[in-house]
Amino acid sequence: MTICPMDQSHVAAVAEIGRLCFSEPWSEAAVRGELQNPHGEIYVCCEEGAVLGYASIAFVLDEGSINNIAVLPQFRRRGIADALLYFLDGQADRRSLSFFTLEVRASNQAALALYEKHGYRPVGRRRGFYTKPAEDAVLMTKYYQMRKETEE
Repeated sequence: MTICPMDQSHVAAVAEIGRLCFSEPWSEAAVRGELQNPHGEIYVCCEEGAVLGYASIAFVLDEGSINNIAVLPQFRRRGIADALLYFLDGQADRRSLSFFTLEVRASNQAALALYEKHGYRPVGRRRGFYTKPAEDAVLMTKYYQMRKETEE
């Protein structure tokens, strides 16, 4: 299993994973557009040339946001999302980010547990954030700089 930046050859696979995982997925054009976004990146997790999952991030100055993490349904519970989150920790360090924040469906207990395992903590709620079906989002944040300062 390897994680690398998405390139043009991964676009269709990333869009398909999004279609399988999200009720309102990004179009292939939107995924392709991230290749030109100076404030965003998508990383793919591949095995034997096949894209099994991806993580999309955005960043401005020292603030990071995780837009999406998705794994093909048939490859879930194999550590791919864990690997992507550990990889994003490295990207946060490389970019000297103070934090990553993300939204997750309030009913998605598996994702909530995964993010908490990786140090993300609930910091708020976005009422009616999701549609198809309508649902609140739990806003979660993982701080990096604060952790470094307390370790010193």
